[in-house]
Amino acid sequence: MASLITCPHCGTRPKEEFAVRGDATPLRPDPAASDEAWADYVFVRANPRGRTFEHWQHVAGCRRFLVVERDTVTHEVYSVTDGAAFSRGRMA
Repeated sequence: MASLITCPHCGTRPKEEFAVRGDATPLRPDPAASDEAWADYVFVRANPRGRTFEHWQHVAGCRRFLVVERDTVTHEVYSVTDGAAFSRGRMA
């Protein structure tokens, strides 16, 4: 059986319609932050085992960026949120 992701805009779709764009948890540094802080933000990533939040793009559908909460071991998807809503929630 194919893995499915429920896009909040398009409904349930096969995962092949989506592209993984990376970890959704790093916080963007202040524009005046040091070069080291920016280098860490751009290049340094953890590779956690278990539940993670990742940016995915629905490339074969609405083209929106989403945040998918997924287990990296079992590939089970726990939640899918619109990327803009996820960002606003973190800013509050």
